[in-house]
Amino acid sequence: MLSANEWSVLVTSFGVASRAVVWSLPIAIAFAYLLSRRAFPGKMLLDGLAHLPLVLPPVLIGFLMLLLLGRRGPIGAWLENVFGVHLAFTAEGASLATAVMTFPLTVRAIRMAFEATDRRLFEAAAVLGAGPVDRFLTVALPLAAPGVLAGAVTAFAAGLGEFGAVITFASNVPGETQTLPLAIYAALQMPDGEEQALRLAGLSFVLAITGLAAAEALQAWSRKRLEQ
Repeated sequence: MLSANEWSVLVTSFGVASRAVVWSLPIAIAFAYLLSRRAFPGKMLLDGLAHLPLVLPPVLIGFLMLLLLGRRGPIGAWLENVFGVHLAFTAEGASLATAVMTFPLTVRAIRMAFEATDRRLFEAAAVLGAGPVDRFLTVALPLAAPGVLAGAVTAFAAGLGEFGAVITFASNVPGETQTLPLAIYAALQMPDGEEQALRLAGLSFVLAITGLAAAEALQAWSRKRLEQ
């Protein structure tokens, strides 16, 4: 059985990861669709930008977000003055940091789904008079739906384990921003906290394996559907 503190950590983790997926998914679909098309000016730059969080240290991503979106940052000060929105050291900030770090995983999964679509279907739709937006909404997106779901599940599973960017930008506030990896870190800082850390690590492992298995099942379903 999980303790009250463990339930709180689990609820926070699910909330942060869920919001991260919801916020990043529409942008990831747009990036993936553009990158799956033929060459266009700036494609390499766009591709590099989408995958930048994979090669930069997570702590650096969090620090850059703090500089830009903190109360004294240019974007953060503007958001607070105009809309009253404050992101740094909040659950919403933790979700945003998680969304940035998991964004490349989502884009890659969805891009593969778009690239696997038979281009002759787009040509047939164009002959029938469908415009670019119609072809995207009625052909590309429905056929890539399994890949979109797989990308979302993968991002959710990865979001449950995000640490560096979250602790840098959102800190480690129990009940607010303390997700599973942050709770494990906090437990290891306490005397005799190894048992608590081990319980949380086991929970994190089970959730990660479940998420990866779900993503793989969706990918297999996608391949089977395309082969039919």
